Amino acid sequence: MSTASAHKNPYAPLKIPEFKYFIAGRYIFIMGLRMTGTVIGWWIYLLTNSPLALGFVGLSEVIPALSLALYAGHYIDINEKRKLLLRCILLYIVCISLLVFLSSSFAEKSYSSWTLAACICAVIAATGAIRAFSGPTFSAMIAQIVPHAQLPAAASISSATWLIGSITGHAAGGFLIAYVGIQNTFFCILVFVLTGFLLLRKLTVKPILHINKSNTWQSVKEGINYVFKTKEILGAMSLDLFAVLFGGAVAMVPVFAKDILHIGPIGFGWLNAAADIGSIITVTALTIRPLQKKQGKLLFYAVAGFGVCIILFAVSEIFWLSFWALLLSGCMDGISVIIRSTILQLKTPGELRGRVMSVNSMFINSSNELGQFESGVAAKIMGIVPSVIFGGCMTLTVAIVTWFKAPSLRKMEY
Repeated sequence: MSTASAHKNPYAPLKIPEFKYFIAGRYIFIMGLRMTGTVIGWWIYLLTNSPLALGFVGLSEVIPALSLALYAGHYIDINEKRKLLLRCILLYIVCISLLVFLSSSFAEKSYSSWTLAACICAVIAATGAIRAFSGPTFSAMIAQIVPHAQLPAAASISSATWLIGSITGHAAGGFLIAYVGIQNTFFCILVFVLTGFLLLRKLTVKPILHINKSNTWQSVKEGINYVFKTKEILGAMSLDLFAVLFGGAVAMVPVFAKDILHIGPIGFGWLNAAADIGSIITVTALTIRPLQKKQGKLLFYAVAGFGVCIILFAVSEIFWLSFWALLLSGCMDGISVIIRSTILQLKTPGELRGRVMSVNSMFINSSNELGQFESGVAAKIMGIVPSVIFGGCMTLTVAIVTWFKAPSLRKMEY
């Protein structure tokens, strides 16, 4: 296949056997991770009946993730990525095993609700430290598996895989809580993560592209400086950071499900999955028919639309309306994910991928947990509904301000 035809064919990366193993392993692993998040949210709120406690779950994860992110990028670039990824998954298996114990009848009888909640937060902190290494490693490996001409298609497929795993994990987590209970759900998660580990073991050893000739801090600064010099990357990261930070309504879904919409764990699972359903619809459509022009402007429109959907979700007291508001927010987020991930893959040189992806994880991935903490604190101060309305309004404000402050991103096409 020629370079030109490979670039035009959105399915070209799937002809590479190793990419298939990567996608399958990542899908199953992400499904397990997202199931964990669903179960933790429901479990913590059952134990504490406190929206603020949900915020502290996010804070528990984001502190180690942020603290280690820059060093993780340096470490990823100077080490073999396959081995590092497999070690991260094994450590995650240990964390899930601890959650199995904490959800046992023995632990429930032996410890108070708030003691269990504190222990859960400690385990989540450990997963945050692991994620500082595993998330950027996944992203950095794509360019070492597929040719450069196929990177836009590979980025779209990878994003779609992540979102499919996310929606499956969210929905399955709700169903499993209802039918088999919290502890058995964690046993299921263990099976998924182990399966992902076995598939990812089939990847080949990757060459180390960055030869470390400087000290750790100088190496870290190279990644940071590259992000701040590349305005398209910086603008896309910043826009997503503040939009997710203030628009983190999903963190409060357990509260809306239990206290406002009065639905059980199955309804909670679907509500929690609604945004991901919208995202996967959009990402699948954009994988089949990629965006051809004006991607920068579309990114701004998508973030603004996301804010409007969050406000609609906040004021709704009807399950189906809340579901559709979150689904549409996911559609908007799917557009943002595709554009941002493609910009990152195209604009980042191979020897800097670990460090740039780690900076990206600080901006993007950790914004979810910071947004969860912000949502919990805002809900405590303002009340649950006003806090989510405030978040949606702030997301709109961020989109408008960035439109004028980042003209190069607004004009970008690829």
